[in-house]
Amino acid sequence: VQLQASGGGLVQAGGSLRLSCAASGSIFSINAMGWYRQAPGKQRELVATITNGENTNYADSVKGRFTISRDNAKNTVFLQMNSLKPEDTAVYYCNVEARAYGSSWFDYWGQGTQVTVSS
Repeated sequence: VQLQASGGGLVQAGGSLRLSCAASGSIFSINAMGWYRQAPGKQRELVATITNGENTNYADSVKGRFTISRDNAKNTVFLQMNSLKPEDTAVYYCNVEARAYGSSWFDYWGQGTQVTVSS
């Protein structure tokens, strides 16, 4: 299973970005999908997750500003980020709990996409 993330970039405070992450390969099933981020000098932290039943969970710092969604037909998870703040600057990683054909459940990680918010 491979994950390809896209959509990061440089944006001014108050702006918006939309991240996408597509899973590909010999996928049998996908359960939870999510986004994490890691700022310089800090540990990786959860941003948002979504189950295959569309239940969502958000970090307190992004509630009301970020929206996670998924397209199961395309094995893709999205993160709409509005009202961005400089403290949202980080490398964003997508995460997928998936099962490949003939394999067990594993957590897979994307390569990371940089989000930079200028003040």
